[in-house]
Amino acid sequence: MKKVGILGGTFDPPHMGHLIIADEVKHVLNLDEIWFIPTNVPPHKQQATSSSRHRVAMLELAIAHTPYFKINPIELERDGKSYTIDTIKLLKQRHTDTIFYFIIGADMVEYLPNWYKVEELVSMVEFVGVKRPHYRIETNYAIDEVEVPLIDISSTNIKNRIKEKKAFHFLIPEAVYHYIKEERLYDGTTSNPID
Repeated sequence: MKKVGILGGTFDPPHMGHLIIADEVKHVLNLDEIWFIPTNVPPHKQQATSSSRHRVAMLELAIAHTPYFKINPIELERDGKSYTIDTIKLLKQRHTDTIFYFIIGADMVEYLPNWYKVEELVSMVEFVGVKRPHYRIETNYAIDEVEVPLIDISSTNIKNRIKEKKAFHFLIPEAVYHYIKEERLYDGTTSNPID
């Protein structure tokens, strides 16, 4: 059986924290691949600022040199909110030879009891909780815990830094930095409508 880690998110923009988490989980759990799954409309967060086209393009640039990182656009194929249970059901139908490990931050572990159909979900996928600053991993659900370097970077913080004309170069991969500059994303000077 193939072992695949899933890292979902808006990736608006993707940053070094995403890559470090994915790489650490891949190696600690000896997974074959990590699939980045950009959300369409996340049920627990605000809608993305930039279009799915931009977010996928930035992810492609971010993971270009890591062969075990892949992008799976499964949630962009559907309209409406992206519930994890729907995504996992589809993935399991399409990839019957794969065990999926769903990677979530400690903040999401605390929120897990509120997830849509969580009882069914935990029977279908292995959850992997990674530590984040200011959160503890405590839950009644079975979760594999992976220690990762605590890097307090968020997409929201990066967008705020761009708007405020502060440095953000080393918070994201070099190619993503140049893409954001070229496309003038997040600086408030151009409209980037959602697809």
